[in-house]
Amino acid sequence: MRRLTSVLPTLPLLAALAAAPLSSAVAAAVTAERLNQAAEDTSNWMSHGRDYSEQRFSPLDQINSENAYRLGLDWYHEFDSKRGLEATPLVIDGVLYTTGTWNRVYAFDAETGKELWSFDPQVNREIGIKLCCDAVNRGLAAWGDKLYMGTLDGRLIAIDSKTGEDVWTVQTTDPDKAYSITGAPRVIKGKVMIGNGGAEFGVRGYFSAYDAETGDQLWRFYTVPGNPAEETDPLMKEISSTWSGEWWKLGGGGTAWDSMAYDPELDLLYVGVGNGSPWNREIRSNGEGDNLFLSSIVAVRPDTGEYVWHYQTTPGEEWDYTATQHMILADLELDGEARKVIMQAPKNGNFYVLDRETGEFINADNYVDINWMSGFDENGRPQVVPEARYATSGKPWVGSPGFLGGHSWQPMSFNPETGLVYFPTRQMNFPYIPDANFEIGDKKVNLGTDMHAAAMPQDPAIKAAVKAATKGRLVAWDPIQQKEVWGVDKPVPWNGGTLSTSGDLVFQGDGQGYFKAFDARTGEEKWSWFAQTGIVAAPISYSVDDRQYIAVMAGWGGALPLLTGDLSAESTAGQTNRLLVFSLDGEQKLPEFKQINKPLNPPADTADAETVAQGKLIYQNYCASCHGDTAVSGGVLPDLRYASGWTFDNWNSILIDGLYKNKGMVSFGDVLKPEQAQAVKSYVIHRANQALDELKKQEEGDK
Repeated sequence: MRRLTSVLPTLPLLAALAAAPLSSAVAAAVTAERLNQAAEDTSNWMSHGRDYSEQRFSPLDQINSENAYRLGLDWYHEFDSKRGLEATPLVIDGVLYTTGTWNRVYAFDAETGKELWSFDPQVNREIGIKLCCDAVNRGLAAWGDKLYMGTLDGRLIAIDSKTGEDVWTVQTTDPDKAYSITGAPRVIKGKVMIGNGGAEFGVRGYFSAYDAETGDQLWRFYTVPGNPAEETDPLMKEISSTWSGEWWKLGGGGTAWDSMAYDPELDLLYVGVGNGSPWNREIRSNGEGDNLFLSSIVAVRPDTGEYVWHYQTTPGEEWDYTATQHMILADLELDGEARKVIMQAPKNGNFYVLDRETGEFINADNYVDINWMSGFDENGRPQVVPEARYATSGKPWVGSPGFLGGHSWQPMSFNPETGLVYFPTRQMNFPYIPDANFEIGDKKVNLGTDMHAAAMPQDPAIKAAVKAATKGRLVAWDPIQQKEVWGVDKPVPWNGGTLSTSGDLVFQGDGQGYFKAFDARTGEEKWSWFAQTGIVAAPISYSVDDRQYIAVMAGWGGALPLLTGDLSAESTAGQTNRLLVFSLDGEQKLPEFKQINKPLNPPADTADAETVAQGKLIYQNYCASCHGDTAVSGGVLPDLRYASGWTFDNWNSILIDGLYKNKGMVSFGDVLKPEQAQAVKSYVIHRANQALDELKKQEEGDK
C-alpha cells in the first residue's frame, strides 16, 4: 500500500496561528516557528511555495469540485504595465503582498482589495538589454516585519512590511556584468537566500546568504569553478576537473535563477542550477567534461553554505536544459520503504525523484517525448546519445525538447491526498546548429548556436508543421509509478503554474487568457473564467474571516512570448495586467474586453535581397530576443511589422541614438553602424509586406 504525506511533521499550532487573520490588515511578525508550521496554517501563504516544502498545496476546501462553478471575481487590481507577471503573492495576516513588472511592490487588504502601499525601487529601464526573458519578478520573501525582493539590476532590498519603506539595500552582483535577478528569495533562520540570472550573456553563477536584519553578506556558493590557477576553494578546485579549456573567460554559466527548497528537519537548502555559458560545450569546455555544477540540484547547509551533495540532471549540458525548475519535498512510500524525497521536472523532459538526504537517484522517467538520451545507468546517470552532441559533431541536430524545455519555471503543485504532482508541460523541438562565427558581443545572447539558421522557416507548409508539433499540456503525474495519470491539452505551449487544494481542485491559468479549475483526480474541467490576458504565474489560496479566496497574477510574458511569436499565435496577449482574486459567489466584473487589431500599413518593400538578408542576420542576433523570432512578436513588446510611419522615419534615432532608452529600448549605436540599422529596418519592412500579402490572400479566400 502506498502512502504519501507532507514533508513537514504535523505539529500543534500556536493559538495565534489558529485565530482568524487580523481584520485591521496589519501583519504580525513572520518567525521561524511560523514558517516551520506553515503547512498547517490555512489562513496564510507566507512563503513562495506556501511552506518550506514548496508543495503549493492548500488544505482549504470551502471551494471544492462540487461548488467550483460558483466561483466569481471578488476583487481585482489593474497594473499600468503590459509586461509579464510571474509573481506568487504572499498573504500574511490579512495583507496580500505582490510584485509587478520592473520590481514594483504592492500591499493590499486581502479581503477588500484596498491598496495599502506601493514601493518602486526605480530600476533603470536600460537594464532591459541584460534580461533574457522579460522585466519580470517571481515574488517576495518575508521575515520579521520585513519583505525581501531581488531586483532586475541585482540588488536585494529589505522593505518594511507595514509601510512599504526601503529598510536596506545591498548590491548582490557586479553591475558592470549582465547579471539579473528574477527569482523570489527564501529566508531561513534569519538568512536571506538569493541567486541570479544572466548565463546567456556570459556570467559565472552563484547564490548567496545575507543577514535579514542588516543585509551583510554571510556566505557565497559558486556553482561553477573559476580560473584553477586562482582558486583557493577546495571544492571549486575539485570540480574544475570536470571542465576543460578556459571556460572562466566565457563565464561558465550555472546561474541559480529560480528554484530553492528547504528541509528544516535535515537542515538542508536545495538549489537548482542553470545552463552553461555559452550553450555550445565545444566552445565552453573543448567539448569535454560534465561541467559541474551545471544543470544540477545542489544541497548545502544554510548556516554556512557548506556543500553536502549534488545530482546532475544533464551531464555536459549544451541544450539550455536547466535544473532551475521548481523542486518539491515530500515523504513517499516506495517499495514498502518510507523515503524523504525531492522531486523535479527540469527542462530536459524527465521527472526525477531523489533521496533528499543523500542525493541518491531513486527513479526518473520522461514526461514529454525526448531524444537526447537513451536511458539511465545503474547510478542514475543519463546516457546521452552521440548525435545530440551537435557542438562536437558540427552537425545540426533537432532536440526534443528544445531550449524552452518540456517544463520551465512555472511552479508545480503536489497534493498529498491524491499523491499527484500537477504541472504544465510542452512538446516543443528546436534545431541546435553550431555557430561557425561565434564571438562574444555586448547586447546579444552568447550561445554558440546559430539562432539565425534556427529561425522559424517561412515556407507555409513547414511553418504549419512546426506549429502542429508544438503542444502545451497540463499533466497530473504519479511520482511513484512515474507516469501520467491524466492530462489536458492546451492550444498554446506557454501556460501557468498550478495550485492544488484539499477541495479536490487544481487551478491553472493559460496562454489563451483563461483561468480554470480541474478535478484533481480526473482532470475534468470544473470552472473557467476569461481573464482577458494570458496567465503564466501560479495561483495561491488563503482565507480571511472563514472565507476562502483564490488569487492569481494575470499578465502575459516571459521567454516564449518574447522570442517565439509565431508559436504564441493563439494567445490572448497585450491586454491589461491585473491581480485577480476569486471567491464563491463573487460578483465583481471586469471592464468590457476589446480585441486590439492594429493595421498593417508598411512602407514599400524596395530593398534588394542582399540588404534584407543582412538585416535578418543582425535582427536575429540583436532584436529577436525581445521583439520575436523573424520579426513576429508574441504580444509582450511591439511587433515591429506594425510600426507606424513615424517609427520607420525615425528608425535610426530609436536604434542608434537611444530615443526610447527610458522605456527600455537602449541605443545600439555602440555595436551597430547606421547602415546596419537601416538593413534591419529593410528586413522588418520586408516582413511587414509579407504579412500584408498573406492577410490580403486570406481576405480574398474568405470572400
